[in-house]
Formats: sequence, structure tokens, C-alpha cells
Amino acid sequence: MNSNPARKGNVFRSRNFRLVFLGALVSELGALLYSFAVCFYILQISNNNAFLQGLYLALCGAALLLATPAGGVLGDRFNKAKIMYVCDYLKTGVIILATVLMLLFREADAHIAILFTLGILGNIISGLFNPAAGALLPHIVERDQLQQANAYFSIKGSLEGIVGIVLAGILYAVLPIYTLFFLIGGCFAASGVSEMLIRYGHTPPEEPLTLRSAARDMRDGMNYLKEKKAILTLLGSILFINFFFAPLGSNFIPYFVRTKLAGAGSYLLDRVLTPELWSSVISVCIGIGSLAGAAILSSRKPAEKVGHRAAVYVGLDAVLMIILTLCYWLAVDRGNLLNVFLATLAGGCLLIGLLNAWINIPLSTALMQVVDRDKLSKVNSIISIGSQGMIPLSSVLAGAVLQSFGASTLLFACTFGFTVTAVLMLVSKSLREL
Repeated sequence: MNSNPARKGNVFRSRNFRLVFLGALVSELGALLYSFAVCFYILQISNNNAFLQGLYLALCGAALLLATPAGGVLGDRFNKAKIMYVCDYLKTGVIILATVLMLLFREADAHIAILFTLGILGNIISGLFNPAAGALLPHIVERDQLQQANAYFSIKGSLEGIVGIVLAGILYAVLPIYTLFFLIGGCFAASGVSEMLIRYGHTPPEEPLTLRSAARDMRDGMNYLKEKKAILTLLGSILFINFFFAPLGSNFIPYFVRTKLAGAGSYLLDRVLTPELWSSVISVCIGIGSLAGAAILSSRKPAEKVGHRAAVYVGLDAVLMIILTLCYWLAVDRGNLLNVFLATLAGGCLLIGLLNAWINIPLSTALMQVVDRDKLSKVNSIISIGSQGMIPLSSVLAGAVLQSFGASTLLFACTFGFTVTAVLMLVSKSLREL
């Protein structure tokens, strides 16, 4: 039972939800600032080496995946709020230590080594944090308010994508990287303070945690999922969706901004927007679209079946990717119409944000309702591993493709793979059961 459930009405009446929401707001703002800064800083000090940037993303993704199973086991055994604030405090200490080392060793090679180490350690901590955080809501929010809670979290993420990414572009332009990193450490610390105040009923298992019991817990989670065919189908779909979609934001956008946009004599709104701020504008457009989609869903009751509808929205995403890829190829790679692509990209990202909200919120809500609470952290960790398992590979491959063949080749490859995945989801009978 929830020790502090939300009363009837708005989920913000729950003290625990407010604390979780506030902690996530500050923590994710810090993570957003860090991701933005590191992507551009590595390109800056490595002379736009796209492969090095892709390698960084791949190693960080691999570290996250390797740590996530342990996070799933810990999340179902220990107090989830305690895991969250301990991890946030660890992130604070790691990033402050890395910043001090960067101040002591100013060479570019030293900074790259420090950032690689920081990224790996930070993602190990995130692997322990994420399963607990993802499984906490059903313990503090009533079942019929889960979609509203997830919608508010999506609104929060959208607002961070709008305000936070603009702030990240401004801060990156005006602050030394060291000052920005100290600020990010403060965000994680503030989040930990909020999470320390969360209270809910937690009954620890009688059996102590050992390697044998941890392995059995993970095996139980996998056996549990084997009985959920619709979830397994969704998991396989997300695996390939992320493989083909993730490089567009993490590899293509920074590379495009640092090469095509920064190298152009003039571009749309160049008097008010630096190339890095144009990257913020692209993210803001996604955020505005997601905000609109989440706001609509926050007042709606959850649908009984969401799987096929989500597949339809993924298909519409594929159509948008085809349009954007052709536009880049014709307007930028084969032509001299950079502003046409920028305007098309901004409009396309608005629609992508809207569709992504209509995909992610109902699916997240459905999973929270279908999966037993005592298995939710383990299942979340397995889903996280399955859905992100190929992102490290896609990041390093995308970096190599960008370095050797250019952006158009990467866009065509990602769009083709994403479209095939969307078609398979549309014809899947299993997804209709979710």
C-alpha cells in the first residue's frame, strides 16, 4: 500500500509525488546541461572528431547497460528513495572531482581522458539509479492517477527541453566549462536533498542480498517477462527504434551544427543565434511538441489497449524522418538551401515531439499497470537493457559513418532501419494485446 497516496484529484496533492517531481526536475536539468556541454566540448577540443565523440557515447552507454541489472536487483530489495539520493550524491562527488582534475591538468588529451572516465562512472551510477526511480511511482501514486503522473513527468521533461536546452546553450557560450560543471554538481546535490524527504511503505526481503540471490532475482525477472509476449514484442521493437533513432540526436545534430552550420557564411537568424543555440532551438521544438502531447494526455483516461496505436504513431515518425532525410540530401548535401532545411527540421521536430509523447506516456503507464510492483525494478532494468542494448554500438557506428561517409549516408541508413521497424510494429498481432 502507498504510505502517502495522492488524494482524489490532482496528483500533486501527494507530498511524495511533489518531492519526486522536484528532485527529478533538478537532477535531469543537471544531466541535460552536462550532456549538452560534453557533446560540444569533445568536438571542440578534438577538432570535430566525430568518431571520438561516438566512442565516448558508446562507452557511456555500455557502462549504463552493465550496471543496470544490479540496479534492478537493488531497486526491488532496498528503499528506492534511498538508492536515488545516494546515487545523486555520488554523481555530485564524481563531477566535482573531475572538474578539479580538469583545472589541474589543462591539456586537451587530459580533458578527454577525464571526460571519458567521468562519463563511464556517471553512467554506472545512473544504471543503479534508473530502475529504482522508474519503479517508484506505483508505490506513491494511485493506479488511476498513473497516466496523469507520467504525463506531468513528460511535461517536466518537455519544459526542460524548452528552457533547459536554451539555458544550456547560453551557459556553454558564456561560462568556462569548469564553472558549468560545478553548477551541474550542485543540481545533483539539490536533487539528493529532495529525495531524502520521500517516505513510503517499504518492506525489505527477509533473505539477505548475495550474488546467488541477485542472480536468482534477475532470472525470476526474465522468466516473468517470458510470460508477457506483448511486452517482449514491444521490447524488441524499442531495441531497433533506439538503434536507428538515437544517433540522430547524439551524433548527427552536434556534427551538423559544428560543421555545416558553423562553417556557413550565413544562416537563418544568425544575428541572434549562434550555431550551438540553433542546436538548442531544435531541442526546444521537440520539447514544445512533447509538452503539447503530454498536456493533452494529462486530462485523459488511459486507453485499455495502447500497443497498436503506439505503432501507428511510430509509423508517422518514420514518415517525418523520410521527409527530413530527403530535405537534408537535396537542400544541404546537394544544394545550397541550408535555411530551408533548418526551417523544415524545426517544424518536423515539433511533430516528432508530439508523437513521442503519445507513444511514451501510454506505454509507460500500461507497463506500470501490467507488471507486479515487487518485480517492477527488475523488469524495468531488463527493459532498459533490452531497449538500449544496441545504442552503444549505434553511437560508435554512427561516428564512424559520419567521419568516413558524411551525414547523408547516416541519415539514409537510420531512416531505412527505422521505417522497417515501424512497418513490423504495425503488422504485429502481439502488440495489439498491450
